[in-house]
Amino acid sequence: MKQKQMQAVPLSRRRKLLQLTPGQIAGKLVVYGFLLFIFIVTFFPFWQIFILSINDAGDSLKGGLLLWPRELNFSSYKAVFQNEEILSSLGVTVTRTVIGVPLTVFCVAMLAYVLSKTELVHRRAINFFFVFTMYFSGGLIPTYMVIKALGLIDNFFVFIFPGLVNIYWMILVRTYIEGLPKELFEAAASEGAGEFTIFMRVVLPLSMPVLATILLFSAISHWNAWYDSYIYTYKPQLKTLQAVLVKILNQYQTGAMVSQAQQMANEAKKMPVSSESIRMTVTMVATIPIILVYPFLQKYFIKGMLIGAVKD
Repeated sequence: MKQKQMQAVPLSRRRKLLQLTPGQIAGKLVVYGFLLFIFIVTFFPFWQIFILSINDAGDSLKGGLLLWPRELNFSSYKAVFQNEEILSSLGVTVTRTVIGVPLTVFCVAMLAYVLSKTELVHRRAINFFFVFTMYFSGGLIPTYMVIKALGLIDNFFVFIFPGLVNIYWMILVRTYIEGLPKELFEAAASEGAGEFTIFMRVVLPLSMPVLATILLFSAISHWNAWYDSYIYTYKPQLKTLQAVLVKILNQYQTGAMVSQAQQMANEAKKMPVSSESIRMTVTMVATIPIILVYPFLQKYFIKGMLIGAVKD
């Protein structure tokens, strides 16, 4: 029976294709062709960076690299992972992501649960207060003064505390919680559960789709953050990976002629790495980890965005 069912599936698909009109077939070809074009346009630059990072530095100077490396060489990755500044910044970025993401998700969910309670006194005014901060802020200088007054300058927790609550994420989670059946909360309360117990035992397990979405947003935000490290920290050991990457990119972008001369000298000396190959390698090291997270959260991400963004 199973073999017959497996054989019947392709046949049914063929029949559906045969039933399509020429106009429908042309429409599908246009749609899939457009999606393929978008994929190539977005993926090709990333692939080029990857090729340049694993190709020999002297050979890359000749140009003409399109799809495959001509001379495979991983010396750039070896040089990057032997660099103390890059390793230190990678540790800072990983640490802030591991600590900041769970705290952010928990605080956003807790605030969203409180603001979803219809019996909350002055609920509209409190919601307005939070939404107001989405459109108006004090600016960079007042923010810096507050950070300094709190003693967070050159402090690791400057990466954690200022971004614990994101109002847009809170609205997504609040809308999702408001759509949950109220009978669940009433049943838990009738069994003697307090608000915190209801939040931990009922709200969090049922809100996993939207919380996974927030988790992905927060992970990307922490991993790609560089501006707070650039503004609020001065110690080299507190610089994030993205801040070091920005520093490297700015160095060689402003000195393009020097960089090219260095590459030519490296080629003459048969050196396996160059400033260009190091720059591409650091870009790959900073990008690949966060890309690998997305496939594991994709189904929750789509469901959470759709359910948390619309209210009946």
